[in-house]
Order: sequence, then C-alpha cells, then structure tokens
Amino acid sequence: MNNLNSPDNPEFLNDYLVHMKIVKLLAQRTIEEYYTDIRLFLRFIYENAHNTGKPLEEIEIRDMTVADLRKITVSDIYNFIFYTSDERKNKDRARYRKISSLRSFFKYLEKVAHIIENNPTKDLDVPVPKASLPKFLSLNESLRLLETADSADSKRDYCIITLFLNCGMRLSELVGINIKDIDFYENRLKVLGKRSKERMVYLNTACIDALNKYLEIRKNNPKAADEPALFISNQNRRISKRRVQQIVEETLQKANLDGKGITTHKLRHTAATLMYQYGDADVLTLKELLGHASISTTEIYTHLNDENVRNAIESNPLAKVTSESDDDK
Repeated sequence: MNNLNSPDNPEFLNDYLVHMKIVKLLAQRTIEEYYTDIRLFLRFIYENAHNTGKPLEEIEIRDMTVADLRKITVSDIYNFIFYTSDERKNKDRARYRKISSLRSFFKYLEKVAHIIENNPTKDLDVPVPKASLPKFLSLNESLRLLETADSADSKRDYCIITLFLNCGMRLSELVGINIKDIDFYENRLKVLGKRSKERMVYLNTACIDALNKYLEIRKNNPKAADEPALFISNQNRRISKRRVQQIVEETLQKANLDGKGITTHKLRHTAATLMYQYGDADVLTLKELLGHASISTTEIYTHLNDENVRNAIESNPLAKVTSESDDDK
C-alpha cells in the first residue's frame, strides 16, 4: 500500500495504517477505505482551524500534531458527518462507513498509541443504516446460468461458476486457490479468507465433477505445469480477480441475466440463499460455511462441527448439476 509511511501523512496516521496492516491484518482495500475516510476528516479539521480556502482535496495534513488531535471534540465529528451529507451528498451507508473508520482511528489513538486521553467518538450517537436485502439469483436463474456456462467453450469458466454457486466463496478466495489446496479424498478444499483466516470448504458432487473435468484439461497444458494456481489465465498465470469478474459478467449476459446487479459477490449470496431456502442449512451453519467473523449477516454466536457444514453443501439444490458435455474444451 503506497500510503503506508507516506511523507504526506502525519506520523500518527502512518502508525495507525501500519497497525491495521500488521496487527489487525486487514485487507489492503479495507485499509485504503479507512485511510481515505480519516484523511478527509483530518483535512476537514485542518481547514476549519486555518481557513485556507482550498478545496479539501488540496489541503496538506502532514504538519498536523498530536496537540491538534487532542482538540477534536464530538461536535467536530458531527459537523464532519453533516458536511459529508450536505455537501458531498454521501448516502447513509457511506456516512456510516466514515463513522466506523473514525471510531477505529480514535480507539487506536487512545487504547494503543496512548496519545489522547479522551476519545471523541466514545459517545457518538448515530443511527445504524437499514440493511438492504442482498441481491441473488433464483433457483431457475441459477440453473440457467449453469446451463449457459456449460454450453460455452471453457471447462474452466464452468468450474468457476459452479464453485461460486455451490460453495459461496469470495472472489479473492476463489482466485487464491492452489491445486494443492484440494483434497479429493475428503472432498474439500482450503481457502484463505478475510484477515488471512484459513477455512475448509466442502465440495459436493457438482463441484467435484467440474473440478475433475477442468483439471483434466489443465494437466495437458505443459506451459502451466509450474503454476500452482488452480485457475489460470490464457498467459498460464494465476487468473486475476478482474478476469473472473468478466467471466461472470459475460456468462450472465449470455444467459439474459445481466442488468440485475449480479456480481461475483452476489453469487455468494445466491449460494447461501439456496442452501437456506431449499436445504437444512440454518444461519449457524451458514456462518461457518461463509467464513463470517461475526453476527452481522448471519446472526451467529456459536460454531458448528464439520459434518453440519458438509451437509449444508450437499443440501444445495445445484449439488447434482454436472456438465452434460464430456468433450475436451
């Protein structure tokens, strides 16, 4: 991340970003979002104190001091949130994300760095935005997407769609799979989730069938022999996240399912929804299966054993849908 130890940042901000990366093990994208929010806030505070007349994007904050931090009050934060709403037209969720970023930042300053005594976000009272229902494909639409992928000329792409719809894995998890991570004896594979947390994903009949057919093609490619990644590009390197997104977008379009706001992450929602609606998977099982760390999306407080997770995978109504074509593609 280019913003770590940037000379454009005050030392306390750089220290916070390093803490988020090294200690909290946050993903780079999450750290960048925190950084963007906190930098905007510090620019807002600096402008209010010095009246430079510059747009916030042009204000330099590297000379801000710990003394400046100690002057910040909860009123300053409320004024900032009002500014993001009134002038920047931020919606509820964008404003709430900024509040979460500031809470994390000031908690670090108080509890970890010990450079402020009073946390101005401690008594911050803001409404939590209403959670919207996630978009997902219906069972019939999921079947149509699989049929469309199967009629294409790529066992790889069919396998990607199959894993998304059956396992509910994240895009980063799918791209990060190595061939050695697959255990065909136990019918499961290892993925690396958020904060570098490993978990096992169980594979049903559809997944095993798609993997076997794809790997049969892949092993006949001598140029990819030394590449550990499961899914590879036309350049015989690990496939990129963007290319996987394009594969999903192209398949959705061919299936006349584009325009519904479906993404790779929405296929994750689809898998979870199908297992919940048609199978025996309760929210406790789904929490384990999806690798959620908290209650936020699955309302979970306890962990389940591996057998329950395996049963949830097998209960997916797409579990028995296999490729009808045996031709090498």
